[in-house]
Amino acid sequence: MTGFDFRGLFVCDLANNHQGSVAHALKIIEEVGRVAAANHARTAFKFQFRELDTFVHPRHRQGSDNKHIPRFLGTRLTTGDFEKLTQAVRAAGMITMATPFDEASVELFDQLDINVVKVASCSATDWPLLEKIASFNRPVVVSTGGLTLDQVDDLVSYFEHRRVDFALMHCVSIYPTPLAQLELNQIDLLRRRHPGRVVGFSTHEDPDELTPVAAAVAKGAQILERHVGLPTAETKLNGYSSTPAQIDRWMKEAARAWLACGSMTRRPASEVELGSLRSLQRGAFASRDVKKGETLVREDVYFAMPCDSGQLTSGCWRAGIIAAADMAKDAPLALTAIELPQVSEKAVLFHAIHAIKSMLNEAQVKLPTDFQLEFSHHYGIPRFREIGATIIDCINRAYCKKIIVQLPGQFHPNHYHKSKEEAFQVLSGVLQVRIDDRERTLLAGDILVVPQGVWHEFWTEGGVIFEEISTTHFNNDSFYEDKQINQIPRSRRKTVVSHWGRYQI
Repeated sequence: MTGFDFRGLFVCDLANNHQGSVAHALKIIEEVGRVAAANHARTAFKFQFRELDTFVHPRHRQGSDNKHIPRFLGTRLTTGDFEKLTQAVRAAGMITMATPFDEASVELFDQLDINVVKVASCSATDWPLLEKIASFNRPVVVSTGGLTLDQVDDLVSYFEHRRVDFALMHCVSIYPTPLAQLELNQIDLLRRRHPGRVVGFSTHEDPDELTPVAAAVAKGAQILERHVGLPTAETKLNGYSSTPAQIDRWMKEAARAWLACGSMTRRPASEVELGSLRSLQRGAFASRDVKKGETLVREDVYFAMPCDSGQLTSGCWRAGIIAAADMAKDAPLALTAIELPQVSEKAVLFHAIHAIKSMLNEAQVKLPTDFQLEFSHHYGIPRFREIGATIIDCINRAYCKKIIVQLPGQFHPNHYHKSKEEAFQVLSGVLQVRIDDRERTLLAGDILVVPQGVWHEFWTEGGVIFEEISTTHFNNDSFYEDKQINQIPRSRRKTVVSHWGRYQI
């Protein structure tokens, strides 16, 4: 495995746009390299390799009615020519890349020290060629134009079993491709179907059309590929190849789209954004003269703009606030002049339910229609977000299945079971387990068996969902290292949600 970083990679495909001229190819490399450097774009420059003496059938080497063959034969370059071109690519600060169309061409990768292999869509089911490519220690980018999902799945499995470092490219093999046939939602499909695999977009639409590259980036494409060339007095570019000026606009549009899309994780709002929101929010004001020590109810306040710095907002108002100082009518409720009541235990659990349902949705974990949910809060509901877990009982017979959810930062105390043997399998997130004083880190798919009588505790930093499969569960079968927990009645350590939809707690 090479550990090649496919993310943020631009691929410029020379194809046969060199017109069989080394000088013309060098000019294209020079111009594309200049554009890539000006845009600070990590760029691979790609060639196409064919061993034409064996690739083309003898009867088609002259007068073939296949439209591609005369072009291939008429633009032939030697190995020595490609050696000059690959040197120019490196000198321009770009990555070398090539598409081999036959097994003999794969041998050139070692001879020319090509960095990355590209599999064309037409070769994505060419198993003799794929076998040769998989035998080389090179990162691979595979286009999937025209493939069925079964064929894509076979391809992914083939390379994964052979430990090939590879990425997938959504592609439509129509030249040029009309907007209505770009099918950019396939990027989403490939990302969902093969999570963790980098997915890109190999494009053949009109080079002046910039909407697709922005949309592809928004869909999550992390590799972008275009054909490149230079028109001359004798030749003009085809309808899907880009000039350096068009490549420049394409790279800039992609960079703007990546910038606009931002992070895949939810970041805290900036001070600028918070300030902007606060300037539009209502503040809480006293509707009458208030004496220190009074407990305020809704009729004692009103809400109006503007909300000053250090003032209670309308969204943070809760009945039961205590005045810590005298306040005149129409005075703002300054945070320094009030005491906020503790968040109610029900509110703690309501907020937890919201987060748990969202975690299950994000992980695409579906629950049965009939289940029982209980919150474990062995040190009290106010500390639930610190020490606790949510247990969803699916079935409890001679065998038992539960879904356990821990919110970010939650810890479940050390304990063992006398009767029950259980196995944990992580569905989403990362679970830390200390079992018999040995710490284990479990990722999605990992399984850990916890035998009867074995001490174990678990926690998570970023949130986790895992299955517990066990023998029959008994309510009196958990014994905690902290003896105080064992002395607390179970009804005080557990809260049952009897109706998920309306939060009947």
